[in-house]
Amino acid sequence: MKNLLSIAFFFTVFLSNAQVKKEPIKSQIVEVSCGECQFGLEGKGCDLAVRIDGKSYFVDGTKIDDHGDAHAKDGFCEAIRKAEVTGKIVTNRFQVTSFTLLPEQK
Repeated sequence: MKNLLSIAFFFTVFLSNAQVKKEPIKSQIVEVSCGECQFGLEGKGCDLAVRIDGKSYFVDGTKIDDHGDAHAKDGFCEAIRKAEVTGKIVTNRFQVTSFTLLPEQK
């Protein structure tokens, strides 16, 4: 039983450290959209999210409504757009330091 608890503790610490720290993301083009409507994330409403290397993260530092009507034809709840971002992933959330929405590609 003691060994099982030790293994569980080590596994929990390892996973928490893996999610907390990640290298800063420097000027990368990523997909952005509503995390709930387009990326399938669990949430409490329409919130901005980015998809980096195939994984989606909610965004802190800018909000979905800072970039237009989320429910418009080209809004984040209706479409996946591209943005140039910098920031870092902390505790499974993307902490944005810059966010530039790119023009829609037709």
